Amino acid sequence: MREVPTPLGPARVTTTGPAGAVVGTLVLGHGAGGGTGSADLAAVTADAAAAGWRVLGVEQPWRVAGKRIAPAPPRLDEGWTAVLTVLREEGRLSGPLVFGGRSAGARVACRTAAALGADGVLCLAFPLHPPGRPERSRADELTAVELPLGVVQGERDAFGRPEELAAVLAGRPGASLYAVPGDHALTRSPDVVALAAVDWLGALRGAVTGAA
Repeated sequence: MREVPTPLGPARVTTTGPAGAVVGTLVLGHGAGGGTGSADLAAVTADAAAAGWRVLGVEQPWRVAGKRIAPAPPRLDEGWTAVLTVLREEGRLSGPLVFGGRSAGARVACRTAAALGADGVLCLAFPLHPPGRPERSRADELTAVELPLGVVQGERDAFGRPEELAAVLAGRPGASLYAVPGDHALTRSPDVVALAAVDWLGALRGAVTGAA
């Protein structure tokens, strides 16, 4: 774990590397209610590293500072962008490069992926809308992603069930949706979450590099 300076204060980056050759880089951000140690992120990190990916877990400056409430989306994007800029300058973002995260972290990945040169976006528990408020949809953040997109969603997610995500992504080429057991926390079957994520990562790598 190391600290990375940003205009919003230090962020932290935890690197989990594969035992052998690196096949790509996965950068993961956390949600508004927890850090990089959440069950789904931990499972995806372990399984992706086992599959050859270098996984960089980014803890946003507000979490490092011990604050309980996440700042507004533009500030989250600013902190994330500063971290990714440093990592790129250090040569840590070898491709294929995937941005991802859970919940609010997935939204950050969607909003910044194209501008920061990602090859794909992996969303865990994308918060399509606040619970009980479908009219406050964030669908535009998903539909704006023109890169390969993978979404792993809990079957009982109050922030957007898989069928709601399917409707948003209908007809969009390059989007894959995985429905898994559980709610927004994705704690019921983190191994299934990781299996879905690694399946998508493998397909992305094959599409980008031509690898089997």
